[in-house]
Parts: sequence; C-alpha cells; structure tokens
Amino acid sequence: MHAEAFTTSILTRLGNSALGFSQRYGRFVVIAMLLLLHIAALRGVADNWARALLLAHLGLILIWQPFLRGQYQVSATQLAFIAFGATAVMFWLNAWLLVFWVCVLAGLIGGKVFLHQARWQRRYYLLVLIYLLALLAIVILPEIAPRKEFSPEMRIVAEYVLPLLFVVMALIPAEPDPPEAPQVIDFFYSIFLMLVLGVVILGSFTLMTLGKTDYMEALTYTVFLIAGTVFTIGLAWNPHTGFAGLNVFFSRYLFSIGLPVEKWLYFLAELSRLESRPERFLAESIASLARLPWVTGAEWRTVSDSGTHGIKTDFQVEFENADLSLRIFSRYKTSPALHWHLHLLGQLLGEFFMAKQREQKLQQQSYLQAVHETGARVTHDVKNLLQSLNALVSVAGEESGREHSPELQSLIRRQLPVIAQRLASTLEKLQRPQTESVQIVLVENWWEALKRQYGPSGVEFQSDSIGSGISLPRSMAESIADNLIQNALTKRKMDSKMKIFVTLDCSPEVHFRVCDTGHAVPAESAKQLFNAPVPSHSGLGIGLYQAARHAEANGYLLSLASNTDGAVCFSLTRPFTAASRTQ
Repeated sequence: MHAEAFTTSILTRLGNSALGFSQRYGRFVVIAMLLLLHIAALRGVADNWARALLLAHLGLILIWQPFLRGQYQVSATQLAFIAFGATAVMFWLNAWLLVFWVCVLAGLIGGKVFLHQARWQRRYYLLVLIYLLALLAIVILPEIAPRKEFSPEMRIVAEYVLPLLFVVMALIPAEPDPPEAPQVIDFFYSIFLMLVLGVVILGSFTLMTLGKTDYMEALTYTVFLIAGTVFTIGLAWNPHTGFAGLNVFFSRYLFSIGLPVEKWLYFLAELSRLESRPERFLAESIASLARLPWVTGAEWRTVSDSGTHGIKTDFQVEFENADLSLRIFSRYKTSPALHWHLHLLGQLLGEFFMAKQREQKLQQQSYLQAVHETGARVTHDVKNLLQSLNALVSVAGEESGREHSPELQSLIRRQLPVIAQRLASTLEKLQRPQTESVQIVLVENWWEALKRQYGPSGVEFQSDSIGSGISLPRSMAESIADNLIQNALTKRKMDSKMKIFVTLDCSPEVHFRVCDTGHAVPAESAKQLFNAPVPSHSGLGIGLYQAARHAEANGYLLSLASNTDGAVCFSLTRPFTAASRTQ
C-alpha cells in the first residue's frame, strides 16, 4: 500500500510539473515535439535511435495533447491505449505507420488553424501545418513511393532548411493558450484534412503506377486535381449567385423528417383549440406523439401529475423546462438530426403546455376579477343605501319632538319602499352574480325619486327636456347617480359654500350631469379616475372605477366632462336610439 501510494504521489507530481511546463512553454513543447519527429524521420524507421526519439516524441504529445486536461486521471483503457502506441513505435514502426501518424498530427493542427481567430496564433499553427506537410512530401513519402526517382538535393534542403521554420515559430508573437481552459479542436476540419491527405497520397502513388510518372509530377497533378474538385464542390455548395446551393438541399434533408411530424403538429394545434385543461391536453398530445413511426413511447412529469405512455427503450431524448419534464423513447438509436427533431417536438409540446397553463390562470383571474367587481359594486350599493337610511334617521331625529309629523310620515312612506326594493336587488346580485337581471326604470320616475331623495340635502336639480317613455337600467342609474351625488356631498363637507347641480337632458341623447363649484380634481388622479382605483380621502377610490365599468357594461359612458376650479362636472351619456324607448 505504501509503495502504491508513493508511486501515485510521484506520478501526480510529474503530471503537475509537466502540466505547468506545458502551460508556460507550450510553444516550445510543440517545437521540441516537431524537432524529435524531424530527426527520427531523417534517420529512418529502421534506426533504433529513431524509435527512441519517436517514443520521446509521443511523450511530448501527451503533454501537449488537446483532448484531456492535465488534472484528468487516466483510466485503465486509456493507459492501455498509450502503452499499445508505445509498443507499436518500438516494435512495429514502418514508413506507412509514420505516414499515418504525420497525417493524424497534421489533421489535429489543421483543426486549430481553422478554429483560432487571433491572427498571430493562427499563423503560428499554420507554420506548424506547413512544416508537417513539407516533411511528409519531401522526407517520408519518397521512401515508400513506387518509383524512387526523388532528387537527393531536395532531401538535403529539407534536412537543413525545414528546421529554420522552428526559429520562425519561436519568434512569432503569438500568445499561448489560456492555462485554465482546455484546448479546442475542430474535429470536422481535422477529419476532412486527414481524408484529403490520404486521397493525395494514394492518388499520387496510383498516378505514378499507372502513368509511369515521377514522384513530383504525380504529386503536383494530384494536388491540383483535388484542389479543383474541392473548389467545384465549394461553388456548388454556396454559389453566391442568387441560386440555392447544395447546402440548402442538405439542410432540407437533415431538418425534414416528413409527413408524420406535420400531421402531429396539425393535431397539436387542433387539440390546443379544443382542449382547455392542461393535464388532459398533455396526455392526449403525448399519446399522439407515441404514434410516430420512430417513437415507441414517452414519459412525462409535471408539478402536479406524471405518466408514461408506450414502451421504454434505451434510446431516449430528454427535454425539461420549469413546468414539464419529458422523455421521448425512440425505436432506433437517434442520429443528430433525429435527436434535434425529437428535442424540438418536446420543446413545442412544452410551450403549448405552458400556454395552456397560462390560459387556465387567466380564466381563474378573470373569474376572480368578476367576483371582485361584483362584490365591489354591491358594496357601493349597500353603502349608498346605508347613507339613505342615515338620512332618514337624521330627519326622524330632528322631527322626534313633533307628534305625528305629516312631513316625516310622508318621507318614510316614500323612501322605505325604494330602499327595500334596492336592498332586494342587491341581495339578488349577491345570490346570483352571473345571472343578474336587468330591470328597467322610466327616466321621469327615476328623476323624481332623485329629487325627493336629495332635494332636502341642498342639491339643485335642473331638467331641460325629458322625453316620455325613455328608460334606463335601474341598477346602473341608481348606483351611478347615488355615487356621484354622495361624492359631491362628501366634498361639500370640506367647503360649506360649495353648490351642487344635477342636470338631465334627453334630447337628442340621454345626458346626466352632476356638477359642483369646488376645487378641481388633481391632474394625476384625473388621468386614472375611470381606469383604476385612485387615492381618496374618504375611501379606497374604487367607486368611480366600478361605476365606469357598470356604465360600460350597459352601453353608457361615464366621464369627467369639466375639471376646473368652480366647475367640476361628471357626465353619464348614451346616444339616443329607438331601442331605449319603451313601447
């Protein structure tokens, strides 16, 4: 145990030291790696020193490699793979294996060339790629070419000129890769570059064998032929001439699964229109989703419910948001395009489900708002009735010293039936708020009742023209008139000299106004007077808001017609129509 712990400690320290050296001197690690490869390639694969140098080259590769971070603990499988690579270098090294390794290394470096956006960093990796391609073309490939007619002078140039690139690499002002971030490789470009190098090598050797040409001529023909092919494919992929290229058809192939998805989306839209309950909508949608050809089942979980439909498999696509957790099980192993499609279907289902939940919440809020508005309106009716009763009690108190006062008895006979009728109407609203019946009252009767009720309070009534047979909704007319006149009376308590005028004109339209000579309503309050509750000295300021909603529900308009000091007028109007006249 102690020996194992000591070995682990030594390896950890060596790994951390190598990691620190790589982060600090990463560029020199790459240069040393290339230098060892250069010497080994020139000495030949049969040389024992070349094998040892390649083994050291692999060690530097492990320090530089962009796949695993330095803190990562190597698994047994990865350690076996590293050991196999070292054994292959020591015992089975040949020219073809060296060609394969240089192609892999060129692919990795090429992936970093296409990925880096920093100018000098990109040029640095481009120099490394140029060196590897030159080493491959001048030193390694001529040794395995079908016809060995390569000039020895080119090998001498490669032996003494190519190392000058190492000096240029060391002098390039490129910043090292950030030590805290892993190196990133564009694997698509890496694999593409490896395949292109393989085609160039095999194409050159094929041309040398069939065409009886020398190495440089065959390599030149192959490079230009591959370059022309890639250029043609690039133009066909994106022509830049206003026409669609191959990329459009390729994207259409990847992103189009076919008719079943379109049918499911149509079913989802129809179900969203017909089904209002979110849980039922989700269950029906997932049941239809499981009927797609490449889906075997689905499992979902919400805050309040969960369920499973169909058959579970090992191939699944997961989607999760704040309200829904969904797993879609596929019949086959999902390709990237199919995985993207299934995830998109889950996202669409999640959005529809959240929309259904929001719709249900809005319905509940609308119901609560209706209950609130009904309660607030009934509260104001009760408040107005209480004020009428208080007026009767006050008059009765003043007349208490007189025995059998005819004025008091007449007032009670007139007002008590009206109050009882309004209390009965208010009780009906409380019992059946959704089926409130609309009772009609003739304008002349309503007007006379107002004058009898508020005339003794010092309110002046004026009527220019009252047409016979014109009617109003009783509840609305009494509630709004009481609200406006009581507000004016409350305002008069702060200014005893203020006068209140109530006017009615029914030609050519019903026009009811309550005016006073007090101070104007503040501008900020006037803007929100009928749109929202406003601060009030005598309450919550919700009376006029409810009165405006009551008037709007019956087709009338309550507004602040005038708002100046000495002339504050509230107006209730509606266009005069034949429908408002009783037969």
